Amino acid sequence: MLISPLAVAVLVGSGMVAGVLFAVALSVVPALMAMPADRYLYTTGLLGRHWDPVMPILVLGTAAGDLALALLPGPPVARALFGVTFVLMLGVAGVSHLCNVPINRVLKQMDPEAVPADWADPRPRWRAWHLLRTTLAVAALTANSLGVALT
Repeated sequence: MLISPLAVAVLVGSGMVAGVLFAVALSVVPALMAMPADRYLYTTGLLGRHWDPVMPILVLGTAAGDLALALLPGPPVARALFGVTFVLMLGVAGVSHLCNVPINRVLKQMDPEAVPADWADPRPRWRAWHLLRTTLAVAALTANSLGVALT
């Protein structure tokens, strides 16, 4: 059985996305939640520096590959799974772009040395959105794995 390079690429891409988001959920988020506000703001500024453009390219590139696999000839069940993965990866991108990134933009503008007394801590909201996109990414990895296995 020959597996196409595109199928390998979407499997690797969805695995990387799910792995990064899972690692952040498992380790980084709890650490950030435990920090005082000033350290949190300073640390998020350091952590967020290299996500762009890597993660959007990886997420959207994987989604594009899944769309191609859904439209190319192949076993119908595998094509359906690639179609599902396309939608799930768009969900990851949507949650990131519409929910997490706007919070990050506000945080980047804040001075860690001058946190207002009435600061509305965004961490619980950010964590909830992050857990949603992590769940979508793990579901996408699962669907891609099944799709590749069935090709």
